[in-house]
Amino acid sequence: MIDTHAHIFLEDYSDDIQLIINRAQECGIKHILMPGIDTSSVDKMDALITRFSGQTQFPRLHPMVGIHPCDVLTLAEKDPLWLDRLYNMLLEVGSRKDIVAIGETGLDYYWSTDGVDDQKRSLEQHILAAKALGKPIVLHNRESTADLLEIIEAHQDGNLRGVWHCFNGSLEEGKRAIELGLHLGIGGVITFKNAGVAEVVANLPLRSLILETDSPYLTPTPFRGKRNEPSYLSYVAEKLSLVKEVSTEEVVDQTSGNARMLFGL
Repeated sequence: MIDTHAHIFLEDYSDDIQLIINRAQECGIKHILMPGIDTSSVDKMDALITRFSGQTQFPRLHPMVGIHPCDVLTLAEKDPLWLDRLYNMLLEVGSRKDIVAIGETGLDYYWSTDGVDDQKRSLEQHILAAKALGKPIVLHNRESTADLLEIIEAHQDGNLRGVWHCFNGSLEEGKRAIELGLHLGIGGVITFKNAGVAEVVANLPLRSLILETDSPYLTPTPFRGKRNEPSYLSYVAEKLSLVKEVSTEEVVDQTSGNARMLFGL
């Protein structure tokens, strides 16, 4: 299995990261992709990767570079030249061969709509960098689907690919995202009762889906309410197999193949 979105470089795991990695290995996780959320993320990822670099039996850890939409307002307030600096940083760090994607970026209207324009500007810089580097983009979306897909459509010239991380949209939104060249990241929300995600995903093609945990967030049932971790990806895979009425092995094979293709693993 491949966990395409896990924040295991955060302080939440500082006391037991070795155990987290051990459990991931034991349940068959081969790759863990770590999304950037602020300007310090890549340094933290690099330190974690260095720590486990000589231990080949463990999952391979892969960094991304990006600024989370909820961090954009702080960045904009500190630096009047933040947009140019952001793009240059994305290009410079993103050009590293080990950086598998640009993100996470996107839009988040849940916490605040005060910085919407800056969020959109940031998203567009991430898109431009992803296209310039030929790397996929990882998209955060919370209560902003219409604007997010409109921006993706405006920039889609056949050279933009990526994933709508933590997909929780409608069937129509999911189909439109796929038509725009996006994969859909399926995580713990698919296991939540009354979330509606399982019913939507049942009608979307497996060839467009990838698995993720979004650790430490969105922990799947039966561990909901506790800290999430990559080893819980098995519960997402099992639920997706029930939803799609195929074996867990087929779900793992297809979604892992999708992830390898998208991220160049």
